[in-house]
Amino acid sequence: MTRVAAGGLQIDAAAAFASENPLLVAGVAVVLLALLGAGIWLRRYLSRTPGERLRRTLTGYDRIAVLMHPNPDPDAMASALAVNQLVAGTDTSASLLYPGEIRRPENRAFQTVLDLDFDHIETADDIDGEAVVLVDHNTARGFPGAEEIEPVAVIDHHPGNGSGDEFTDIRSDYGACATIFASYFNQLEFEFSDTQGNGGIDIDAAPAETVPCALATGLMYGIQSDTRSLTNGCKSEDFAAAAYLYDGMDSDLLNRIANPQVDAEVLDVKSRAIGKREVRAPYAFSDVGEVSNTDAIPQAADELETLEGVSAVVVVGEKEGTMRIAGRSRDDRVHIGRAIEAVVDDIPMAEGGGHARMGGGKVPVEHMAGLGPSDGVSREDFRERVFDAMSGEL
Repeated sequence: MTRVAAGGLQIDAAAAFASENPLLVAGVAVVLLALLGAGIWLRRYLSRTPGERLRRTLTGYDRIAVLMHPNPDPDAMASALAVNQLVAGTDTSASLLYPGEIRRPENRAFQTVLDLDFDHIETADDIDGEAVVLVDHNTARGFPGAEEIEPVAVIDHHPGNGSGDEFTDIRSDYGACATIFASYFNQLEFEFSDTQGNGGIDIDAAPAETVPCALATGLMYGIQSDTRSLTNGCKSEDFAAAAYLYDGMDSDLLNRIANPQVDAEVLDVKSRAIGKREVRAPYAFSDVGEVSNTDAIPQAADELETLEGVSAVVVVGEKEGTMRIAGRSRDDRVHIGRAIEAVVDDIPMAEGGGHARMGGGKVPVEHMAGLGPSDGVSREDFRERVFDAMSGEL
């Protein structure tokens, strides 16, 4: 029998089977079409950039709440603004929220120079929106009810176990959260716009699918502030984001943000940190005592780290019954975030952590021995723990 004849018999047999089992054949055809459609959808979904996926997620809601971490810094504020711009021109509106205070000079300058209007919250009940988006942190914290929040999306560059129900983008090797958002805008091919209001960002006036000049400036400063002007904890993506934003930023606005007037207490706390320092080369520790402005503590740590012969430092200070901790490291042997985490690990209600180059934490004074009613560690023991942790012995 020839191949042509055999093929004809197979076709006839298939036709006969189809005529005898029409429902079965129709069912198989439907399944095949469904599988084909699912394959096409999956391919399209996987080919979408993270920015596209985030935008599609957020525009599925009428109103979202963008939540910054307590006492937000420029990186957090710029990232919140970026979320707002991603949904600009859609039917989704956004409220930009923060707990705590905006007190550090550069943070206040960022808010003032860019003419930003954020909403302050005190409890979870103050959050308005169908869905919560976390930026620059991956677990809500710092206010009553925070532990109950289940964010729909999380965008962050800090290590942690938090995640969003529908979207999670945590890049802990990046220097700034602003770098992530700059990559979103770049991949989405948003164009730069010079639309501004009073020298800042006019949210209502900014055209959709653009990056306003002031937002580009804010994202640039967010990267600079979290990476110490692209000298600490950077990856190539941070430099690429800065290069992308350069064409859209305003250098005058950037200069005004970067060079605010310094609070007198900050200078005093820096002086105390230097005067009370204890150096066990190449590590240093300083307890600056009572402060009214807790933002002075990390600034004192920045200052102390610049001392010759010091490669890692921890500065502590106290306000309203809580000891605040700020750590800095330019020593590859010292992951300062993990070091602080180890120091406070067994102290009740304490918390600590951070990156390799920058970390922080806080300890309720009532849980420190000799300073309150419960067992814990003394101030002297705490200092010894810090040195042990920086030396890799804790």
